[in-house]
Amino acid sequence: MGYVVWAVLFGALFAWEGLALMRIGDGFPTLSETLGAVMRHPAGRWALFALWLWFGWHTFVRGWHFLLRDPS
Repeated sequence: MGYVVWAVLFGALFAWEGLALMRIGDGFPTLSETLGAVMRHPAGRWALFALWLWFGWHTFVRGWHFLLRDPS
């Protein structure tokens, strides 16, 4: 189930970027434009940094014992 959630999330990001790149004149923002708007403000930079730390913790540290578990 976890792989399905990740696939849907990455699929949504790729779809957003694809639509934004196809509709350049419509004002539909790309991911880089959206992140640039957020990072203009110091609070936005701190929020993205906190999100990055949270994502790294939950991806690599919290589940580390699952990656090293004996499958038998």
